[in-house]
Amino acid sequence: MSIQDDTHQKILAAAKRRFMHYGYGKTTMAELAVDCDMSPGNLYRYFAGKLDIAEAICREASTQTAEDLGRVLTTPGRTAAQRLHDFLFMDLRETFHKLEENPKIVEMAQIVTAERPEFHNEGLEREREVLARIVELGNLSGEFNVPDPDFAAEMIQAATLKFSYPQLFTRLPLPKLERELEGVYQIVVAGLRAGCACVDPEKQAVMA
Repeated sequence: MSIQDDTHQKILAAAKRRFMHYGYGKTTMAELAVDCDMSPGNLYRYFAGKLDIAEAICREASTQTAEDLGRVLTTPGRTAAQRLHDFLFMDLRETFHKLEENPKIVEMAQIVTAERPEFHNEGLEREREVLARIVELGNLSGEFNVPDPDFAAEMIQAATLKFSYPQLFTRLPLPKLERELEGVYQIVVAGLRAGCACVDPEKQAVMA
């Protein structure tokens, strides 16, 4: 790791501690500079502003989450339907517990999502890639009958987005969320097996 990379990580670590303790809104760049033993001017050499630091923190977390979820693809002895179940419930439980343990992260996540929607879309795309691969595995095994796995992945994500970032949408307890997700999962799997509504209507219109 280069000196610049090391300093970059030092800033992010200091920002995480301050954001989680005081909250994003009550943290200033001047305070972060003090925490990092550098001048505010030097801090601005690495990040243009506080929002850029928050986005970098969220991007690291989002990338790690996608990598963790991607492991469902290589778990031995699981059907595609079971892999989808693993994916959805792992996403719900891990995110729920992280946000419950550090409620001030919710504030930061809401601000980054609102101010930098392109970042949020990048994270969604990483997770859709895993979902599409699960659907493809189901097609190969004969479990699913889906002509357009990418479109199916997009629709699964749209149907379950509430459970990916639960505290951003609701204050329901985890058991209630799990009950709802189980119901949505059963409907989704039934559709994948039947091949219903899994073709992008825009593509159909072009081919018609």
